[in-house]
Amino acid sequence: MSVNSILLDFSLDPARIIDEVSRKDIVQVCKEGLEKYLADLKISYDMLTADGYLCILTEAGTGTVVTIRIFEQGLITINVEYYRKDGDEAKISFEQIRELENNLVQKLKLNHGQSLPPLQRGPLTRYFPTADERVIEYDIDRVLFDKRSEFQKIQIVHSRSLGNMLVLDELQNIAEADLIYTETLMCRGAENYAGKEICILGGGDGALLYELLKEGPKFVVMLEIDEIVMQACNKYMNSICGEVLEKRMDDNYEIIVGDCMVYLKKYIKEERKFDYVFGDLTDIPISDTPTGEIWDFIRLILESSFQVLKPDGKFMTHGNGVSCPESLRMYEDQLAKLTPKVKYTKSSAFVPSFMEEWVFYQVQREVASATESV
Repeated sequence: MSVNSILLDFSLDPARIIDEVSRKDIVQVCKEGLEKYLADLKISYDMLTADGYLCILTEAGTGTVVTIRIFEQGLITINVEYYRKDGDEAKISFEQIRELENNLVQKLKLNHGQSLPPLQRGPLTRYFPTADERVIEYDIDRVLFDKRSEFQKIQIVHSRSLGNMLVLDELQNIAEADLIYTETLMCRGAENYAGKEICILGGGDGALLYELLKEGPKFVVMLEIDEIVMQACNKYMNSICGEVLEKRMDDNYEIIVGDCMVYLKKYIKEERKFDYVFGDLTDIPISDTPTGEIWDFIRLILESSFQVLKPDGKFMTHGNGVSCPESLRMYEDQLAKLTPKVKYTKSSAFVPSFMEEWVFYQVQREVASATESV
């Protein structure tokens, strides 16, 4: 079940809508065009607004509402909303929406017209934002898990093309089709993890730990704060995490449930060192300046991670989409301020469930300090 929203936009010369008669003529033509698909439309309300004219029409007996707005700047918008039960056919197909758009452009001699496929709004969320705040529609057909933990909203949904997907706070995190994400984060084939000691900050979906263990490390410790994320992924994302979230501990790994900063401070005090630290936490935020709580957290993670890294160790993390160059540049500016100085390389990959190119960072000290223990 869903509410379907049909959106059509048109542009015209503002000089054509300067009086009440011209506005009502436009509404009448739009109403006649809509009546080919929606029977018995009645004008329920209309009024002049500060920026033009508003008209609301209703379809008798169905609850369908049509809103027509005429903006004095030369824009006409038509919004059609109706409730659609599961299994019911659409009131207006996308082909018919395009037909309506073309008919109105011709009859009203408009400059431009554009229509979108019906937006389906309801309990089954199909739309998630990209890194640069565009909206992507997914072919989601069911929700497998939906619960709010102490820290975030957790969903696992099923996509017909991408498999099961983990969604945290309405942001897509990882899908069964996203092995390339994990392999690019760990630079598989370019880094040698055999016999190495590794710390993962976050990583609650278990995918990174699962793939790292295939490389023969000496030991991996994973610090994840949200128990419910791991429970959900263990049940519904088993293809990407194997049994690591079920066992939680083995000869070569341990999963610790808790705040990673608490354990980083503990490791710093103990002078425990790692060959690799993975920051599998928050993405680089989109902001005008590198200020605010998330940026403070990113700086704290960077500084703390290098205190537990061996002199030749590496900090590996995900960044953001290539469509966010300003945010990536701000992150690189933060790297340039670290003491001791660091150098970094970048890699990128198109992540299927993100539907965009994603950037990953590999950061290490420029020169290993002779005073630090290996």
